[in-house]
Amino acid sequence: MVTMAGYLDELDITLVEEGFTTKDLLENLLTEAFQTGNREAFFVADLGDVVKKHLRLLKALPRVKPFYAPKCNRSKGVVQMLARLGAGFGCANKPELALVKSAGVPSDRIICTGPCKQISQIRYAASQGVQLMTFDNEVELGKVAWSHPSARMVLSLATDESRSSCRSSMKFGATLKSCRHLLETAKDMNVEVVGVSFHIGSSCTDPQIFTQSIADARLVFEMGAELGYKMRLLDIGGGFSGVEEAKGCFEEATTVVNSALDLYFPEGCGVEIIAELGRYYVDSAFTFVVNIVTKKDVPLHQPGSEDEDLRGKKSFIYHLNDGIYGSFGSVLFNNMCPIPILHKKSSPDPALYSSSLWGPTGDSLDCIAEGLELPELQIGDWLIFETMGAHARPAASSLSGAQPARIYYAMSRVAWEAVRLLQGKVLPAEEEDRESTCTPLSCGWEITDALCIAPILTPESIM
Repeated sequence: MVTMAGYLDELDITLVEEGFTTKDLLENLLTEAFQTGNREAFFVADLGDVVKKHLRLLKALPRVKPFYAPKCNRSKGVVQMLARLGAGFGCANKPELALVKSAGVPSDRIICTGPCKQISQIRYAASQGVQLMTFDNEVELGKVAWSHPSARMVLSLATDESRSSCRSSMKFGATLKSCRHLLETAKDMNVEVVGVSFHIGSSCTDPQIFTQSIADARLVFEMGAELGYKMRLLDIGGGFSGVEEAKGCFEEATTVVNSALDLYFPEGCGVEIIAELGRYYVDSAFTFVVNIVTKKDVPLHQPGSEDEDLRGKKSFIYHLNDGIYGSFGSVLFNNMCPIPILHKKSSPDPALYSSSLWGPTGDSLDCIAEGLELPELQIGDWLIFETMGAHARPAASSLSGAQPARIYYAMSRVAWEAVRLLQGKVLPAEEEDRESTCTPLSCGWEITDALCIAPILTPESIM
C-alpha cells in the first residue's frame, strides 16, 4: 500500500495493491482511531470504483458523452478524477460551477442545469465562458436573455417518472404541448436554442421510458427545425443504477437507450448526445463509518398495556455523531433506510433488540433508521454503512455544529493505470512505482488496444 500525495491537487490518495480491499483499509483506519482515541465519523472513498463506472459507461453507451452532476456528491476527489477522465459536468448552482472550474474543466464541458437559476449564477456562468444552460419556462428565458445573451439554451422536457424513486418532473420540465410556444418565445427574444434535455429520475424501474422520452425529444427537434433552429445537442439525463445488485437493470437500460438513439437520432445525424449522471458514479464508491455517542434503553411494555409478551423486554435508542443534516442526507434525498454493519464482533447467536439510530441534534426529524433488530451496542462502538456516496457530502450543519466528515481516498494500481492510459499520457509516477500494466483476467479487467475496460465488478475484485 502506497500513499500518493498531490496527485489530484492537494488530495491524499492511498494506492492499494491487487488483493488489498477497501475493507482492509477501513480496518487500518479503525485500528489507528482506537490507538489515538479519535472517534470522528469518516468516509472511505474508492476512486477506482468511480473509474470503473466511467469506463463501463463508455463501453455500454459508445455514442454518449458522460457528464457528472456534482449536486449528488461534491467531494473534490470525485470531481477531479472525472475531470481527468474527460467527463463533462452538469452544474446546478454557482458553488458547483466554481468547484468544477477549479478542477480545470474547460467551459465547453459544462452545462448549467439548475431549473431556477439566480441572476448572479447566470452572470457568473457568463463570466466563466459557460454558455450551455437549460430552461423550461418563459421566465428562465427572460433572465438569460437579459443577463447572458450569448447563452445557448437547452429545452428541458418533462418525463414520465411514475416508476422512478426520485421524481422532479412534477416541478420541472416543459410538457410536449408547451414546447412550440417556448421555442417561438425564444425566437422572439433572440435566444439561441441548441438542444433538448430530459431526466427520467433516479433508479427508474422501467427503461422503456427512455424510448418515449427520446421519441419526444425528436419531435421537439422537428419543431425547432420548422422554426429555423439548428439543434445539435441531446441530453438524456441519468436514471442509471450504479449499484452492483442492479447489474441487469443497467444493461437493460443501456440496451434500450442504444436502440432508441439508433432509431430517432441515428449515427451521422449531427447531434451530440450527453448523459448527466450522479448516483451512478458515486453510490457504491463511498463507505461511511460513524460512532455511537449516546445510548438509551426504552421498555417496550408501557404501564396499562395488556400485551404481556412485551413485559421485561426493551428497545434501544442510539445517537450517532452524524445525522440526516450531515452525512446521512440520503435518508431525505433518496428515501432510504441505512442498514449498519457492526464493526465489533458479537457472539454467534446474540440476543436482538428493537433499535433505532438518531443523529446528534435535538431535532425530532433527525432519525436515521428505526425498527432495526440489533444486538445490544455500547457507547464508542463503530457502525459501518456501505453505498453511501449519494447526497452524503453537505456543508457543515448549523444544527449539529459539526464539520463534514473527512474522506480517505483510495484506488487500486489497476484503476490508476486505466486513468493514465485513458488520458493518453503518463501522469506523474508515485514513489515506489514500478512498471506495470493491467494484467488480463487476473485483475478482472480486460485489455483493448487503447485502454483498460472494466466489466461490472465489485470494488473487492479490482482492489
